[in-house]
Amino acid sequence: MIAELRELGRSAEVRREKGAFLCDSPKLLQEALLCGAGISSVFWKEGGAEPLPVSVQEQYLLPADLFEYASPMVSSPGPLFVCAMPHELSSVAPRNAIVLENVQDPGNVGTVIRTANALGIGAVLLVGACADLYHPKTVRATMGAIFRQRVEKHTVASLQRLLSAWKMPLAGAVLSERAESILQIDLTCCACAVGSEGSGLSRELIDLCSREVIIPMQPESESLNAAVAASIIMWEMRGRAV
Repeated sequence: MIAELRELGRSAEVRREKGAFLCDSPKLLQEALLCGAGISSVFWKEGGAEPLPVSVQEQYLLPADLFEYASPMVSSPGPLFVCAMPHELSSVAPRNAIVLENVQDPGNVGTVIRTANALGIGAVLLVGACADLYHPKTVRATMGAIFRQRVEKHTVASLQRLLSAWKMPLAGAVLSERAESILQIDLTCCACAVGSEGSGLSRELIDLCSREVIIPMQPESESLNAAVAASIIMWEMRGRAV
């Protein structure tokens, strides 16, 4: 059981096979309980975090060495818990969406999900080789927003079909001559795509964009961290009158 728990935290393939993911921390457990997430088992650490009242049948108290072997985090106080991946996607079109393409850092992806939830963004759409949504570092960076925020994974082709069905225009954050300042246009009812810091958006995705946008910066500043850029754009998408 401990070996399986360890693999769940370390292998995306195992997570997909099991349809479950591993979470670590009292904050995530509290958020999962509040949101009615499908928790199947909870593992407490001897001498670790104070146990919470949890109505989950499968609960275990592990010696510190076994717990640390299973946990994806270093020196975690616990608890660890296993949560089912949601299987149903909403069919309701959101007001707006942030699109991430090939953003590979789990902390960045998790931060965008957390910020999207805080700002009321309708959906986070992950395209291409983004970090695994259920990687423990991604989950932890969401600070519980993963249980509340609508997040979907897509290819460029399926993204095009989705946005067409939603009748939602797509803007791309691109450094180009035709790019417009996000301060000068209305982004409240559209999708906006942000790419990786290294290569930006792919040509394939840029070709889907009806307009290109840019965050105004000082001339000597070449780029922003992907999560920071997405957060600034989402603030504009939120609408200043909200």
